[in-house]
Amino acid sequence: MTRIPPAPLVRYGGHPEQVANLHLPASDPPFPTVALVHGGFWRDRWDRTLMTPLACDLARRGFAAWNVEYRRVGQEGGGWPGTLDDVAAALDHLVCIPEVETDRVAVVGHSAGGQLALSAAARTQGQRPSYVVALAGLCDLARAHELDADAVRAFLGGSPEEVPERYEQASPRSRVPLGVGQLLVHGSKDDVVPPRLSEEYAAAARIAGDDVELIVVPRTDHFDVIAPAHRAWRLVVSRIERLADRPVLP
Repeated sequence: MTRIPPAPLVRYGGHPEQVANLHLPASDPPFPTVALVHGGFWRDRWDRTLMTPLACDLARRGFAAWNVEYRRVGQEGGGWPGTLDDVAAALDHLVCIPEVETDRVAVVGHSAGGQLALSAAARTQGQRPSYVVALAGLCDLARAHELDADAVRAFLGGSPEEVPERYEQASPRSRVPLGVGQLLVHGSKDDVVPPRLSEEYAAAARIAGDDVELIVVPRTDHFDVIAPAHRAWRLVVSRIERLADRPVLP
């Protein structure tokens, strides 16, 4: 297996959580870039180490992997709007890193990170993704409120009835069309975020005119989709490598 260098910690802001690990290949830059956004229902007990195995796999394949941390619920500044602002700031910081290419940036998010990744594509300024992958994504925050009301209320500061404008701004379902290619990957056995959230979002996004591919992977659960050896991740990699015009590696 190809050895890759250690991933340095890079600060994109002044808060201790405004950091990312930059995983680089053991070859000459610049590299096509994939930003990774972890999930965990925006809570502070989960962090970017969830995505470290994927970052290492991407670096081995010749990508710069930007594994983003952000302020989360339970931390100063976490939740609305700080969490969303942090992901945007982390993407904007890529222009400061000479080793990375910024003309084709894919953003991959898992679970709540899928919501954050898709929301980044809805931006009108700054570094927008060229392609977004939502793995078991929370694509619709009103539906997510039905699954875990405490988590979504803590993130947005209230229910859909109490703060409707926040749900409108933060929910990818409300922001379509995003105007970038999207891949939704969901496990058929996901009992944390049901596949119907991706299915319903994909239908709405296509009606709005977005280019969306939905793959529901049989016999796959919520965390299988972020396992580098799993077939779900291999599907993701094949799409990202085509976007970057690079050969698919085993």
